[in-house]
Amino acid sequence: MTVMAERPTINGSEPDSFEDLLRTLDELDVPDGYKAEIIRGNIVVSPWSKGYYHRVMRLVCEQLEPHLPAEHSISYGPFLYVFPGDERAYGPDIHAVPEHVFETTSNHLDGEALSFVAELTSSSTRDDDLTGKVETYGRAGVPVYLLLDMQEEQTTVFSMPSAKGYEACETKPFGEKLSVPAPFDCVLDTTGFKAP
Repeated sequence: MTVMAERPTINGSEPDSFEDLLRTLDELDVPDGYKAEIIRGNIVVSPWSKGYYHRVMRLVCEQLEPHLPAEHSISYGPFLYVFPGDERAYGPDIHAVPEHVFETTSNHLDGEALSFVAELTSSSTRDDDLTGKVETYGRAGVPVYLLLDMQEEQTTVFSMPSAKGYEACETKPFGEKLSVPAPFDCVLDTTGFKAP
C-alpha cells in the first residue's frame, strides 16, 4: 500500500477488470478507522468521519425519514454501493434505498437502486464528492444527491439526474432551510450542521 498525505491508494499490479478491483477491495485488510472505495479506477482508503459528523448525519436521517418513499429505509451505516458502468464503488455517508436491496449475502449493493445519497466532505474526499460522485450518482439515476460541504459550511442538493450528472442544484449556507425534491418533497433544516 502506498500512503499519500491524506489519501492512501493501492498501487502495484493493475487489475484486469472492475470485478477484479472489487475482489481486491473485498480481500483488503483495511485498518481500523478507515474505509475503502473504488474511485477513478483506484482503491482509495480514507479515514472515517469526524465525531460531530454523526450529529449531522443523524439530523439528516431524522428529517428525511418521514418523507421516504414506501418500503425504503435511510441509514448512515457503512455499505458499499457499486456502479459498474462508471467502474466506481462508493460507501456514501447517508443512503436511502428500497428494503429489498439488502436481501442479499453480497456486500456489493446496487448503486442504481439508491433513491437518496448524501456525502459529508472531508479534505481527503472533497474533490471527488464535488465532481466524480456528482457525475456517477446522476448517471446512475439517483434522484437526490445531498452534498454537505463541511469545509465551506454549505449544503447543495442535486436533482434531475441525467447522463451528464444532474440538471438542477441549489446551495444554501448551513443554518438555512433547503428544499429536497421528489421523491421526498420536504424541507431540510441545516441548523446544527456547523462544527462545534
